[in-house]
Amino acid sequence: MTEKSGEDILELLIASDELLLEELFKHVQGYLFEKHTGWIQQNFNLVLHAVFNLSSCKILQDYCLELICTDPLPFITSEEFPSLDKDILFNLLKRDDLQAEEIDIWDCLIKWGIEQTPGLRNKNSDGNKWNQENFESLKKTLSQFIPHIRFLEISHEDFLHKVHPYKAVIPESIYEEVEEFYYKGVSPKTTTLPPRRNLVSTITNPKLVTIISNWIDRNDSNVLSFNDNYKLNLIYLKSHGFNYTTFHNKCIGQGPFVVLIKVRSKKIYGGYNPIGFASRRQQWLSSSDSFIFSFENDQDIYNMKIGRVINPNYSIFENCNETFISFGRHLYITGQNLMLHNCGNYNDIFDIDMNGSFQLPIEEIEVFSVVKK
Repeated sequence: MTEKSGEDILELLIASDELLLEELFKHVQGYLFEKHTGWIQQNFNLVLHAVFNLSSCKILQDYCLELICTDPLPFITSEEFPSLDKDILFNLLKRDDLQAEEIDIWDCLIKWGIEQTPGLRNKNSDGNKWNQENFESLKKTLSQFIPHIRFLEISHEDFLHKVHPYKAVIPESIYEEVEEFYYKGVSPKTTTLPPRRNLVSTITNPKLVTIISNWIDRNDSNVLSFNDNYKLNLIYLKSHGFNYTTFHNKCIGQGPFVVLIKVRSKKIYGGYNPIGFASRRQQWLSSSDSFIFSFENDQDIYNMKIGRVINPNYSIFENCNETFISFGRHLYITGQNLMLHNCGNYNDIFDIDMNGSFQLPIEEIEVFSVVKK
């Protein structure tokens, strides 16, 4: 096989499966995976379609799916995507490591459904101009896929303008629960799916994660020591929608979280909330484990500060307006700005006189759920 191309080896793999040559099949799959990963990456669409229905070819199937999930946008927006095999699409949508915005996934699913539905091919995708028969046909095509869309990860604005026009293809029970969630803050009972994870962060990196993990474990004296006790999953970005409603939709019920806020100077501020967000309106929450912190930038791991809570009864304040992230009134958001204030509930790390404050324009916000491994 050393003299054969990747395509020839793929054909040999398929032939050995058809001829039930199990030993040869295992050898060829292992050889293709180990020796031709570059070729697989360049031709993963061909490989995926060739091996997806081969029950013994799980190694290559998983590899191709993981390859797509790492950077899915070029794939799901490609010209080939509308002709993608439905079983492959179904397996992609089920994954929680598909690293794309949910609204982009929804847009591409609609385009795929239109192409796959007889009578709708080449039809304008503006659902506002469709008749009931068109919607019924599309609904039938998409019936198995809709329950795997994370509607709660779509901003209210995108839901209104991009999802609502296709209301007729979404099961009524799902649509009503999602609508109540957006407009009334009622948590869905049957349409809850785990958020897609591992989105790429523009603020943090493994070194900062290690430091924050040590702070969570109160290992302040050796904060740079390796710490793999926690997994940080990105659940909210400023670009999702810089408002309380979107933050509520993304973070409610996700458990303890870390928030990172980058300002225009590139300095990073943040805090650890061990209680989690539950939309408790106008309430002070008590915790002795919360803390606030700052980094000079995302690379400097030496000029950092941590301020632990010194008044646990006033560690976290949950509001229902623009100050939806608030650590004891020391670090909170107001309007488009980060407000830093010294009122005695945390150790002061901002070098501000008691009851003094200042505000900084926000460039980016990221919230990570904290999961203990």
